Order: sequence, then C-alpha cells, then structure tokens
Amino acid sequence: MDSPLRVAVIVGSVREGRAGGAVTDWFVGAARGADDLELDVIDLVDVELPLAMPGWGRTPSPEAAAALAEVTPRLAAADAFVVVTPEYNHSFPAALKNFIDWHRGEWHAKPVGFVSYGGLSGGLRAVEQLRLIFAELHAMTVRDSVSLHGPWSGLTEDGTPRDPAVCESAAKGMLGQLSWWGRALRSARATRPYEG
Repeated sequence: MDSPLRVAVIVGSVREGRAGGAVTDWFVGAARGADDLELDVIDLVDVELPLAMPGWGRTPSPEAAAALAEVTPRLAAADAFVVVTPEYNHSFPAALKNFIDWHRGEWHAKPVGFVSYGGLSGGLRAVEQLRLIFAELHAMTVRDSVSLHGPWSGLTEDGTPRDPAVCESAAKGMLGQLSWWGRALRSARATRPYEG
C-alpha cells in the first residue's frame, strides 16, 4: 500500500473571535476517518510573516527567515493542501494571500482542496478567487469543496456545522478527489520532476 498522503491544512483567518479554529477542528475530525491521510495543521495565527517582502534576490529579515524556516519545510513535504478560509468582502483574508505569496515552488504540481465558511455564499466567492491564484502557482484545485454557510444559518455559535451529516458528506467527497489527485501527482513528480 502507498504511504499516507501528507496533507497540510491551512487555517487562513487570523481575525480575533474567528470561527476558523472551530471549523478546522471539525474538518480535521471529519477527515480522521480516512486512515490514508496524514494531516498537518498550519494555523496562520502562529506564522508571523511580514507584509513587506524583500526585493528579488534579497534575503528576508531575520524574523521572516525564522517563520519561513518553521513553515516552508512543512509545505514542501506536503503532497496536498486544504485551505480553510472565511469570506471577507467577497474575498479571502489578506493574511492568507500573504502566506501564499511567501512561497512558490512548494505549491507546484500539488492539489488544493477548500473548506470555506461565512455569509450567504458560504465562502464560495473566496474559493473562486483562490482557484485563480493557485492556478498561477501551478497547483491543481479539486472541483468539489466544503462550504459552510452562516454563522447565523449553517454554523452553531461555536463554529461547528448545524447539519454535520451534509457537511461530512461534502468533506468526504472533496477528500476523495484530493486523495486521488494527491497520489497521482506525487507519483508523477517522483517519476518526472515538475519543471513549472
């Protein structure tokens, strides 16, 4: 049997009082049933990357270098990603874009799945914008995503889904696609390194 698929789960919100932690905990719990996945949660609240990036060919500040030294190897080791994101103003949080932009090759030829939450659209507008960004980074986004509406309709006050059966079914579908693409692309990268 193949080795477990290493999936980095990225918590994209850093806002005080966010639901992102609870949504991620729910998702990780729902994903634990898949014994062929190895999950690594990267919470951006714990990753202190500055907004000002160094110029091309320049070294990051010591603070940025320390943050990158902790998180970049985890992204590089991942076979796939799941991004947990709210929708802010029809888009995704600035901290998430900043984190994505501090990396490049770590995203190449790997699949990305999404768990979104918030508002009437359940975060789907944030996901649609993220698909464009990950395409530019040579990553492959899976078609199905998990969309949690609310908090007034789809999420409880603690940030967990009101209808866990429907949400767990969506998570299972998305993880199935992520797993297929993750294994296919891992095998392809091992056979012929990606030169994007």
